[in-house]
Amino acid sequence: MTSTERTARAVRQEPEPSRWAAVAAVALGTFLLVTAEQLPIGLLTEVGSALRVSEATAGLMVTVPSLVAAIAAPVVPALVGGLDRRLLLLGLMGLMTCANLTSALAPNFGVLVSSRVVVGVAIGGFWAVAGGLAVRLVNEAHVPRATAIIFGGVGAANVFGVPIGTVVGGLTGWRIAFASLSALALVALAALLSVLPPLAASQVMSPRLLARQLRNPGVRVGILATFLVVTGHFAAYTFVSPALQRLSGIDARLVGPLLFGFGIAGMIGNFAAGAALARRTHRTVQVITLTLAVAMPLFLLLGRGTVGGIALLVVWGLAYGGVSVGLQTWMIKAAPRAVEPASALWVAVFNLSIGLGALVGGVALDSLGLSGVLWLGGAAALVAALAVSTARGHADLR
Repeated sequence: MTSTERTARAVRQEPEPSRWAAVAAVALGTFLLVTAEQLPIGLLTEVGSALRVSEATAGLMVTVPSLVAAIAAPVVPALVGGLDRRLLLLGLMGLMTCANLTSALAPNFGVLVSSRVVVGVAIGGFWAVAGGLAVRLVNEAHVPRATAIIFGGVGAANVFGVPIGTVVGGLTGWRIAFASLSALALVALAALLSVLPPLAASQVMSPRLLARQLRNPGVRVGILATFLVVTGHFAAYTFVSPALQRLSGIDARLVGPLLFGFGIAGMIGNFAAGAALARRTHRTVQVITLTLAVAMPLFLLLGRGTVGGIALLVVWGLAYGGVSVGLQTWMIKAAPRAVEPASALWVAVFNLSIGLGALVGGVALDSLGLSGVLWLGGAAALVAALAVSTARGHADLR
């Protein structure tokens, strides 16, 4: 038995409340990371006005960390080599604390964007390690549930983190919003420090190890499905507000509360998928992708009314809520002996797909209109479902 296996076994043999406290602390970390990534969405006007840049330029605060996170996901674990993953997560959360404090104090837009680069490094590195951490913290039977809790932080950030941060920024100023996030990151750092056990590196990341994962058919399918689903989702979801108003006839004042409902549905979908994945991984991911393939284009038929539009938005939210936990669990089961490198590749593709989806959606909107955007999102999810079906015979993914 290797030292890493002995460490993992020792962690899983700790009292159960201690193990779940560690899972909760990691979930808090993911919540703050995603909140930090998306917080500027609601503050673009205020930041642009204060630092004398256009809203389009201010949008770099969102684009830059997503792209940097995609690069950092495989690079950070490779650079730190065999460093204890507990120390790595603590260091990255400390980096997040300092970066958000720098954002709050930034004297000009150049410094602010530079701080967002650091945020991207923290997001990519933390997520790459945290995404597959459940397998090292809890017993095998509880891995899907623990993974759902960790990714529940993502849903919670979309539902509570960004709206609350936007309200705080509106009431007290955008600098206070970033400063508050820095203070919360410090709380998360203290929580991780107190409950996270030592986590010896399972493998030293290297380009050769990453390339080896691409020869794994299950990993290839997981990466392809992630690329298609996330790109398709963001291509359509970026323009969900005009879709609700123009197709469903919903008043603009109701769009915000409805998107809040979308986030709530996503959280429910996250935990429902976590429970289902414990029994049937392949079937659960298949259902998620097929539901998305139907829900988006169905707006054009059944969404032309308030009730139909709201119902389809809820279905869309439930299905997309299961994407992160579903595909991360897929990667864990496809590469049980190489969870960290497989997760790093997955996180890189996920973050790239977020930015690409919004870009592709914009092009499709200009050339094909809203109907084209919704058809594009559905078609991408359908191809993902077909890709998932090819892995039906993979023993670990049943």
